[in-house]
Amino acid sequence: MSAFTNHASVACLKLLSLLPYRTLVSIGYGLGYIAAKIPSDRNRVIKINLKLCFPDLSETQADLLRKQHWRLLGRSLVEKSIIWLGSEKQLSKMIEVKSSIDLSSRKPRILVNMHFTGIEGAIILSALAKRMDWPRTSGFFQRMKNPFFNQKMIKWRNRFGGNSIDRQGNTKAIIREIRNGDLIIVAPDIDLGLKDSEFVPFFGIDTNTITTISRLASISGAEVCLMTTTLKDDGSGYLCKISKPLKDFPTGDHKEDTARLNRHFEDEIRLRPAEYYWVHKRFKNRPNHEANPYNPSN
Repeated sequence: MSAFTNHASVACLKLLSLLPYRTLVSIGYGLGYIAAKIPSDRNRVIKINLKLCFPDLSETQADLLRKQHWRLLGRSLVEKSIIWLGSEKQLSKMIEVKSSIDLSSRKPRILVNMHFTGIEGAIILSALAKRMDWPRTSGFFQRMKNPFFNQKMIKWRNRFGGNSIDRQGNTKAIIREIRNGDLIIVAPDIDLGLKDSEFVPFFGIDTNTITTISRLASISGAEVCLMTTTLKDDGSGYLCKISKPLKDFPTGDHKEDTARLNRHFEDEIRLRPAEYYWVHKRFKNRPNHEANPYNPSN
């Protein structure tokens, strides 16, 4: 992207963040409606993922789910203007926190997030930390290809005192944060390559999944709690829910621990399938030289 395009994009985000929330949501739905109708690689990926994970859906049902997903993707895209640039007050109106644990206890904990369209809403924990006497929030981030926005994203995510840690080669840093009692958020339901990963079932498909949670919990002795940020039933905003610690986790078997997390993820996704990030190429790495479903010729 050119310098002009970069700065124009930031200006657009700032403008969106000033709009009434209902207007912002309507714009997002409109963008999603348009995107669903445009032939694209992401539309193709969504169709493949839905066919793999929900083989019993008819073509009409799968297409309806695809359109619903795009609608929520469009909404989440424009809502990032508030998530990245909004005030604590704006975020508090948009996202409610419901925790089954005492977030102020500073016990070593890992909050296991997952890739719903509301995943960025986890920033609410950082926004409320000072007022609620919660420890700061830390987590891995994946570098963006655009250096300008890579730096902007770090600044925006850390604006309430959070700590974004580069995923590449910084395991020791995140372990220090865990032992310090910070709130650590990690979303492991993603294919980041074969290193430190295992093929474990996800919707009945052997899926390459990072074993980060099991390894970090084993090394640090941290409790592991599930976390989701999903739409409220009335669609008026998001609910960030944090569960009680998982029992008997970790087990010492990284593969089994990771498979267990995938089972939890699948259960959550089945409750609200349109909200999951079906745009990700979740099944791109395959075991036993199986064909890549997104590019079968390779």
